[in-house]
Amino acid sequence: MSRVCDLTGKSAMNGFNVSNSNTKTKRKFYPNLKTKRFYIPEEDQWITLKVKNYQ
Repeated sequence: MSRVCDLTGKSAMNGFNVSNSNTKTKRKFYPNLKTKRFYIPEEDQWITLKVKNYQ
């Protein structure tokens, strides 16, 4: 399961964990994705998309 938004295409970013002694280790920042179901009345069908959670 890829962590990419189906609408905006946003995906993970690279970065660092920085310790108190300033040692840097690689990490990823993942987007806040939620699985949502949307109804398409023209096709009388439900589809499932992974979309970024907006407040």
